[in-house]
Amino acid sequence: MASLRDAFKSKIQSLREDVDRLVAEHGDKVIGESTVAQAYGGMRGLKCMVCDTSVVSPKDGLILRGKPLSELTHLSPEETFYLLLTGDLPDAAASKDLQDELAARSTVPGYVFDTIKLQPKTSHPMAMLTMAVLALEEQSKFRARYNEGISKGDYWEPVLEDSLDLIAKMPTIAAAVYRSRYGLGDFIDRNPNLDWSANLTHMMGVPDETGTLGDLTRLYLMIHADHEGGNVSANLCHTAGSALSDSYYSVAAGLSGLAGPLHGLANQECLRFHLGIMERFGKVPSKDELKDYAWEVLNSGRVIPGFGHAVLRDTDPRYTALHEFAKKACPDAELFKLSHVMYEVIPGVLTEHGKAKNVNPNVDALSGVLLYEYGVTQPRFYTAIFGVSRALGMLAQLIVNRALKTPITRPKSVSTAWIKEQVGAK
Repeated sequence: MASLRDAFKSKIQSLREDVDRLVAEHGDKVIGESTVAQAYGGMRGLKCMVCDTSVVSPKDGLILRGKPLSELTHLSPEETFYLLLTGDLPDAAASKDLQDELAARSTVPGYVFDTIKLQPKTSHPMAMLTMAVLALEEQSKFRARYNEGISKGDYWEPVLEDSLDLIAKMPTIAAAVYRSRYGLGDFIDRNPNLDWSANLTHMMGVPDETGTLGDLTRLYLMIHADHEGGNVSANLCHTAGSALSDSYYSVAAGLSGLAGPLHGLANQECLRFHLGIMERFGKVPSKDELKDYAWEVLNSGRVIPGFGHAVLRDTDPRYTALHEFAKKACPDAELFKLSHVMYEVIPGVLTEHGKAKNVNPNVDALSGVLLYEYGVTQPRFYTAIFGVSRALGMLAQLIVNRALKTPITRPKSVSTAWIKEQVGAK
């Protein structure tokens, strides 16, 4: 199989022709409608952008390039990036080629480490990670090529170069943020004998006491890589990139959105909820005890984090992947045992409560719990690990859009007065 670059390049012309033909022949066809509720409700459900790397089915969950996540959890994050970009699964040679290329690009300039060290010790890890990404922008190949003059049809090439450079460095800068922010001592060098994923927790200095930390890290980074184009991080990266901002600016925009409590910080809330239950009962509660506590939470006007999803109407397959991993790797971990009881009890309570459209667990119900059980006990850093993963999807989408010469994103906004006039409101 061809290298990532050649495999993607071989598909570009047919992709362009397919889109051009689709627009030419069906450009005036209506594929959705905009309602007043959508205009005021964050455009939820509004079909107004294209993302071919992945889709989220209400029933089947995350589907990557036409393949359900449940069939792909054996992939490494690097192989997942190959799939997202090309639509093909890499063979062993292509996978090794990409792994070697990322290793060769992994060196981080010293001034980036200086940028990380100079941040206040009270900084949020996501702010530090975003600043480190922006510091790397000085090396942008796209910006240099654009300033020299480059054909629009060739934009994707330096964007791919920047993207591979950034992906290669993400574990190193994230690990440096971790050690600097939490005062853990000198930065740890990359281990050439470990893959891209395992190097993240190695450089963080997290001990692998069970021999399965690398497997968890690999799975975590794989399942969080992409989730359609409309989520906040992917959408912000897409919008910034549509203005021809390079990969560094675009990913920094996406990371800024991921840092929001309604997006990437959700796993922290789930972990806090788990720890609160353990503090309340001093043990893993029984099903009856947990049921009573869940009703206490709901009756007080609070929510139970980690259950439900904006799109999904069934159990999140990303949760299922983590749950299956935990059953094999750490079945006796206290927080996992609590998660399992919650999995058996909470959906029934929410169904009886009657207000949730989806009563099943999502990925956040278990992702932070497992990180905590494996020794990453600083919940504010979880979103930075999420960011290392989500960079794969954001950048795959960015490269595809530059190859397709997607124009700048510029939706039309209207005023409340205009809407009132259109609907005949007083």
